[in-house]
Amino acid sequence: MKFRASYFTVALAGVALAATGTIAAAPENPMVGGAAMYPTKDIVDNAVQSKDHTTLVAAVKAAGLVDTLKSPGPFTVFAPTNAAFAKLPAGTVDTLLKPENKDTLTAVLTYHVVPGTMTAAQIAAKAKANGGKIMLKTVQGEQITLSKGMGGWIVTDAKGGTSKITIADVMQKNGVIHVVDTVLMP
Repeated sequence: MKFRASYFTVALAGVALAATGTIAAAPENPMVGGAAMYPTKDIVDNAVQSKDHTTLVAAVKAAGLVDTLKSPGPFTVFAPTNAAFAKLPAGTVDTLLKPENKDTLTAVLTYHVVPGTMTAAQIAAKAKANGGKIMLKTVQGEQITLSKGMGGWIVTDAKGGTSKITIADVMQKNGVIHVVDTVLMP
């Protein structure tokens, strides 16, 4: 896809978003955390390969969500990086990973998951049809809001916190992952 020089474009791991909201196709096997992500693998099998998602993988295991995220789904996962978890107040991750906090950890993790597959193109189209933003109900039960901001798509959580999608459309055999730079809080 060609853009005129006057267009402001933003690259999100091979997904080009133009100021008009036009989206180009992502590469088949985008790199995430130094590893190729394969659309023939499930969410968990791909995530464990990413050096940027070791905290998320540990949390998914501690919450007992591995089997769920290996199931047919499909799911859309807004996957926080290790750096996103590091932004949380000191001790938060260690506290969440304790067995007695499994319910809270599960709520936080499932707040990052939306039933079905929602690609960047679908997000852009639905947002355009809804005045520039889209609200999605998470598996946890509450909503997140996606809107186009300067430099890309922003996810706003129930508390008003924001996270930027840094890598979009990492296709999986059971859904899609969008990498985010901040942990969303229900």
